[in-house]
Amino acid sequence: MTHRPEITVPATTLNNGVEIPQLGFGVFQVPEDETQRVVEEALEAGYRHIDTAAAYRNEAGVGAAIAASGIPREQLFITTKLRNGEQGKPFDAFEASRRALGLDYVDLYLIHWPVPSQGLFVTAWQAMEKIYQNQLVRSIGVSNFLAEHLETLLESAQVVPAVNQIEIHPTFQQGELAALSRSRGIAVEAYSPLGQGADLGAEAVTALAAVHGATPAQIVLAWHLKQGTIVIPKTTRAARMRENLAAATLELTAAQVDEIGALDSGARIGGDPATAAHTQL
Repeated sequence: MTHRPEITVPATTLNNGVEIPQLGFGVFQVPEDETQRVVEEALEAGYRHIDTAAAYRNEAGVGAAIAASGIPREQLFITTKLRNGEQGKPFDAFEASRRALGLDYVDLYLIHWPVPSQGLFVTAWQAMEKIYQNQLVRSIGVSNFLAEHLETLLESAQVVPAVNQIEIHPTFQQGELAALSRSRGIAVEAYSPLGQGADLGAEAVTALAAVHGATPAQIVLAWHLKQGTIVIPKTTRAARMRENLAAATLELTAAQVDEIGALDSGARIGGDPATAAHTQL
């Protein structure tokens, strides 16, 4: 499988000049024994940006799919994350992820959660800076970092995070945090970009889907893309993969973006990074 994607996905240039496909494919909660098939189907559909994590326990399946795809490595963008319980040994954790993926380098490595109660994310970042300087990863960033975590990190960081991957969807937009991240040169990446499906039935979304002859998911993904947000929707269905990817061809007006923006209710789905201490992840 070496054909080029039929849909051109826009790229975002990170603060170190590295380009990341703005629409990627996430494998959160994809079972380990299904991951290779699912990722192979995603690559076949045209995705070139795959997001995994050590905590998902499916990095090996992602790596197997990459190896089987025949796609040149330089055409792929692979993200994985430092497991919370391994913030005290980031070098070993990174090497374990890299070996599981079967890759010479990773494109983006993230601290998965700050876990402030551990008090380790600053020293973990310092180790990640060394991994970056050794050119084993093309970019480093963070996930689930609130304003206070970013400010603490930036006080001593030699490398500004390239990405802050946070929960964003129409009913939980984190506008202030996204704006702060961007003001510091940190790209914003949305996980649970569809609100785990809960936001797709909103009247504003379904009405726009009817106007554009699109699916509700395509409307929400186009809303993210219009704002410059990187998105990583997850599905295990090949047809849905293609539908989601086609959101890259959909153009919303500024007024339509505002219609969806009005849905913000501040309702978080995932854990609160201020207190979350998922050290088992």
